[in-house]
Parts: sequence; structure tokens; C-alpha cells
Amino acid sequence: MTATLDWYGCATFRLRTAEGLTVWLDAYLDRVPDAEQSGVGVDDVTAADWILVGHSHFDHLWGAERIAVRTGATVVGSYESVRVLAAAGVPEEQLLAVAGGERVALDASTSVRVLPSLHSCVWSSQPMPPADEVCLGETGLTLQDRTERMRALWAGFGAMGEDVRAHMKAADQGERGDGGALVFVVETSEGSLLFQDSIGSWSGVLGQQAPDVAILAVAGRGNRDGEPVQGTTADFVTEQTAALGARTVVPCHHDDWLPGFSRAIDTAPVRAAIDRAAPGTALVDLGYASGYALFR
Repeated sequence: MTATLDWYGCATFRLRTAEGLTVWLDAYLDRVPDAEQSGVGVDDVTAADWILVGHSHFDHLWGAERIAVRTGATVVGSYESVRVLAAAGVPEEQLLAVAGGERVALDASTSVRVLPSLHSCVWSSQPMPPADEVCLGETGLTLQDRTERMRALWAGFGAMGEDVRAHMKAADQGERGDGGALVFVVETSEGSLLFQDSIGSWSGVLGQQAPDVAILAVAGRGNRDGEPVQGTTADFVTEQTAALGARTVVPCHHDDWLPGFSRAIDTAPVRAAIDRAAPGTALVDLGYASGYALFR
């Protein structure tokens, strides 16, 4: 056996190691009806040993509570994610709260290192730009400024139709923001996998990593060291790729997961930028549930 990686849309993946361990990366499987469907919902999940949640927003955390209760999986996430899941009925012994800097043993052959990270600048006036669109400005905003912009963003979801309103109501678990975004580096017997579920990072932290494969978010206004990226998404993803030195990059969060807010991101500009700046790295676009052989 060899490790496989399946993508189920947005930033949700299933990793199966060579030893048979099943690790879910995020858990957002039940999508609004108008979104393209992966064919797998939460009720279809019968196996999970661990769930690693990158941050507390509904499009990453929602579903983890049901998978954990049904399968007995242990969830690793921020203190906010753990608070939400405990309130949803996940037993405390199945919850591990982390903040970055921890190493968690998943089995005898697999461990995960937790790194502090950053959420994308979703409060930007350009929250979902095309990958080759240059975004400038909006630096120096206070937390209060950003919070006010976020209120306006969430209020806009109510105008997106009855299906979206019903979806948002079902997915509302009372999370208080993103809870502090995290990046995970899963170290297996065959190689290492870095998982980033939102397009933001501390450059000094990410630059210390050297995974074999990196899952990188390629949608949203990038966040470098707490300020919005001045330039394109493609260039920021390439900057991160070059810093990591991974031989393979798998994009995520780039499908149209919430029509009316999200958009399908064309990854061709990202591929072209990586080819120029990091020619030894391959960008591998996965289809849904494709069973990609991760370290071959």
C-alpha cells in the first residue's frame, strides 16, 4: 500500500497512509445544493481515525462534529474549534486543542506538527479575486475596521437565496471568527504533507518547512504576515511554494463551493508562475475523490 489523498471540494481532504490510518483534513462535505457536489457527504463517512481542522469557519469545521461522534475520531484544532465541537456534543476525550508548536502522534508511523498560521483577508473588498488579478491597498486596517467589514460580508449572505440562507443556518455553530488559523505538517513513513486551508501565512514560519507535498489554498486575498498581499494570488502562492521547496503542490479552496460568494479559480496562472519561479515543483490539480497516490 501507499498513501493516497482524496479531495472533496473546498479545503477538505482524506489522507490514507500506507499503514491504513485515515486522517480527514477539514470536514466540510455537505454543501449548498447549487454548488458542484463531490458525491460524498458527511453521512457517507464510515472511517476516520483523526480529523485535523485548519480553522473554525463553517466551510472547514462543519461536519467534524458528526464524523467524530459516529466514528470515534479524535479532532485536532484550535481552542475555538474545540469549544464549538464540545458544545455540539463531541466527547472531551476526542478533542485536542492546539495553538501551534505542538507535535501529535497519530499512530506508530505517523505524527503531525502544528504551526501557527493566518486566515486570508476575507474582509478585503476583493475577497475572491481571479488568480492573476493584481490587488493593492487596504493595508494598516485596525481589527475594528476588519470586523466591521466582516459584519457586512456575513450580512450579504442573506441576500443569496433561500437555499443559501438555510445552509448558513444549518452550518452556524456559533463560532467566534476563525479561531486562529493553523497549518499542519503530517509526517508519514513515506514522506511529509503540509496542509494549509486558507491563503495566509507567517513567512518566517512557513519558510522553515520542507515538506514533500504541500496543499496550498489558491483562492482569496492573500495574507502575508498580517497584511494583505500587494499583487496577485498566483505570485503569492508561488512565493510560498519556492520557500517550501516541495516537489508537488496540490491546490485547494479553488472550486465554486458557495455560488454567489465564491468563484471557480482558474489555476493556470498559478501553474505558469510556479513553472517560472520553481521549475522543479509540479502543480497537481485533483478531481473529486480521485485517490491520488501521494508520494509516488
